[in-house]
Amino acid sequence: MKLRGKKTDNAQSQSRRSELAAQLSAPVRAFMSTEAGSAGLLLVAVTVALIWANSPWSDAYTSLWHTEASVTLGDARLSMDLSHWVNDGLMALFFFVIGLEVRHEVSVGSLNDRRRIVIPGLAGIGGMLVPVLLYLAIAPGGDAARAWGVVIGTDTAFMLGALAVVGPRFVTQLRVFLLAITVIDDIVAVTVIGVVYSGSINVPELIAALLLGVVLSALTRFDVWRAAPYVLIVLVMWLATLNAGLHASIAGMLGGLLIPARKPSREGVEQAARLFRAFRQSPRADVGKTARKGLQKAVSVNERLQTVLHPWSSYVIVPVFALANAGVDLRDGVLTNALGSSLTWAVVVGLVAGKTIGIWGGAAFGTRFGLGRLPTGVAPGHVLGGGALSGLGFTVSLLIVQLAFDDPGVRAEATVGVLLAAVFATVLGWIVFHLAAVLKGQTDADLPRYLDRPVDPEKDHILGPPEAPLTLVEYGDFECPFCARATGVTKELRERFGDRFRYVFRHLPLPDVHPHSELAARAAVAADAQGRFWRMHDLLYQHQDELEYEDTAGYAAELGLDVEKFLRDLDAEETAERVRADAASAEASGVRGAPTFFIGNRRHTGPYDAETLARELEASVDAPSGATRAPSD
Repeated sequence: MKLRGKKTDNAQSQSRRSELAAQLSAPVRAFMSTEAGSAGLLLVAVTVALIWANSPWSDAYTSLWHTEASVTLGDARLSMDLSHWVNDGLMALFFFVIGLEVRHEVSVGSLNDRRRIVIPGLAGIGGMLVPVLLYLAIAPGGDAARAWGVVIGTDTAFMLGALAVVGPRFVTQLRVFLLAITVIDDIVAVTVIGVVYSGSINVPELIAALLLGVVLSALTRFDVWRAAPYVLIVLVMWLATLNAGLHASIAGMLGGLLIPARKPSREGVEQAARLFRAFRQSPRADVGKTARKGLQKAVSVNERLQTVLHPWSSYVIVPVFALANAGVDLRDGVLTNALGSSLTWAVVVGLVAGKTIGIWGGAAFGTRFGLGRLPTGVAPGHVLGGGALSGLGFTVSLLIVQLAFDDPGVRAEATVGVLLAAVFATVLGWIVFHLAAVLKGQTDADLPRYLDRPVDPEKDHILGPPEAPLTLVEYGDFECPFCARATGVTKELRERFGDRFRYVFRHLPLPDVHPHSELAARAAVAADAQGRFWRMHDLLYQHQDELEYEDTAGYAAELGLDVEKFLRDLDAEETAERVRADAASAEASGVRGAPTFFIGNRRHTGPYDAETLARELEASVDAPSGATRAPSD
């Protein structure tokens, strides 16, 4: 399972087209960094739990998690032991964060385009069906057969941590692909927990929980932007679900799914900027309060909750869950019995072999019959290795073990199977990635990182000395608000570096999100034919809301161009081909949104403020010879 958070440190216009939608965004980079980092803490928690449970103080470990804890408010009282507070309370928050991320991905992320989810979807389905079939073929009957849900989930924190250790050096695209698969795992796993492993249902409380869900979804229609009402309703929904007899994970996931996500609107961002400028000019408490409200309203409740809750989920909830559930006493023949148990090996085979075969097979089926294609940079060997690492089922697997088995001995056998599967999956993943690199040359699973077409003073739009040592290349869209703001950054860089700096602009119109961008790009090229590219460039950005055909003709007249020639050039095939050539070079260079910058000929990732770009430009000069050049192969 996974936890994700969004922490935006830059902005782009992203195309909805499949070929321009795979770039790893800054929020996803932040999430992956947190997840991979939390894997180490999770491993420590597992180790502590196993050592403690097998030490002379094992009774203290058992007693701790059976300690009763109560919350009382008037005559109302909720009492559970610590184990249930962790599994039914903290894990509900865990699934709430997952629900938030799933809703975000479906609304504005990697799952909002059917063409981009077909192959991960098939891989995800295969990665659940095959493990269950293998498990049922090996496991004994009775309660063991009912515990097939143990093998359906993937622990994303462990998977990303293992991928960082045993995977290729660059795995950006493979990570995105695997994360899309685990979204499907999340939804199915929570449904299985709620339907298969819940107790008897109390109908009135269930109806109350559903009505609260309706209220939660209605808050958005009334433009409620504060997070507190959403959190309060989800908390009451959790209590109702708990009293209804369903596992609390259902309330967490459903609550997260019902909190909408949206991209920041241009109007909201501009309003927040105006309020911030007002506070800077008049730093009073009331003005600051208004500015803070404006900033909050510009970002969806979904993303704000993820930002707050994700670190707690990664660094507190998951390690505490591991500490509470991974402590198996392996003494007195328990380990020997587990290693000889068909249940243990059903779990191992289901998770390791089942996930590997299922994910690879589902992806291969989809690509073989033309239902979709793997992300750029991801090869079949990468999918096979990623499938192997998906056998790290840990979090959901251990939770279902607790729900499916009452017998401590049987529970220990299944837990040993989950832990062994984690070890075997990591080793198998390393073997697969190594063989894919050696035998198939499938090394990096990433977008291209270097400029496909070198800067050509005869063809490119260059501002500054053509032979200047510092080069900044931008792929931009004249209708993109983020690109417009980036023009101020390039002016700062020109003032800072003078004749040592050259700025290169290449066209990347995104007509599916900016309908006038292609016409604007052609207008700039047509103006270039009369030596007025940069003046037209500035006019188009100044009038982003006025980019109709007639508007471009008016800008040509304002610049003193031969309007008749401008209009002929605007409609000429050569002009359109010039724009298409830039867009093709963007695709080949790994560009997936506007603006995207290249320092020299290496793609820049991260913030694009003036200080960051200046630092990167200076570093490119100080780097060893050839450090910014693409490999010769």
